[in-house]
Amino acid sequence: MKRNINYLAIAVFYIIAITCRFVAVKTDLLANVGHEYIAILLRGVGPALGALVAIKLFSLQNPLSLKGIYSTIVLPFVIFWLLPALSITTVYYLVYGKFPIVFAFTVLVYGLLEEIGWRGFLQQQLKGLPTFYATLIIALLWFLWHLNIEMSTGNLIFLGIIFFGSWGIGKIYSKTSSLIAVAGVHSLNNFFVKGVHEKELLVIFALLVIWIGFVIVYDRKFKAKAGMQS
Repeated sequence: MKRNINYLAIAVFYIIAITCRFVAVKTDLLANVGHEYIAILLRGVGPALGALVAIKLFSLQNPLSLKGIYSTIVLPFVIFWLLPALSITTVYYLVYGKFPIVFAFTVLVYGLLEEIGWRGFLQQQLKGLPTFYATLIIALLWFLWHLNIEMSTGNLIFLGIIFFGSWGIGKIYSKTSSLIAVAGVHSLNNFFVKGVHEKELLVIFALLVIWIGFVIVYDRKFKAKAGMQS
């Protein structure tokens, strides 16, 4: 059965999301925020705030789950948050002599704030569309939300990355229904604010292999268990 799409709810979500982003990065209203990590989180709060307002305002049956299909939140937390946080901060220590564990979890929470909006709300609301069109809409809105709309070569490459990222993260969300899981994957790029070196590339590759393998194996077990109970 084809699902109706509440475009008005999506519009409210996006207006709130992009307004919060504009205030955070294009004005001086948050210039006096006391802590840099709080400022980071405020730059990403818009999608989560927009999603929660739209769901409440339109009384949407839109599930937002941290643990998703997993029996406990501990499992996705360990695999998608604790593992990358420890791995990446260890690499930071080896390369830069610092162990920024607070920064790592700030990046993960930032990713969660975004994913509540892009996957938890928007992908869920666009389920009535073919996957390609839903992914394209999410990618375009996500790209514009960054407020880097100049059609330079770098931004066109970024748009391509956003599109394939939307597709890949969307696949993981479809399999897991876990905001913790997609927040971890989303955050992988944001960890490396100083560029990506050989050690970082190895960590990224290893984490992706572990995550994809874990998602596939657990998905099969989940389906087998569901089949036995039906």
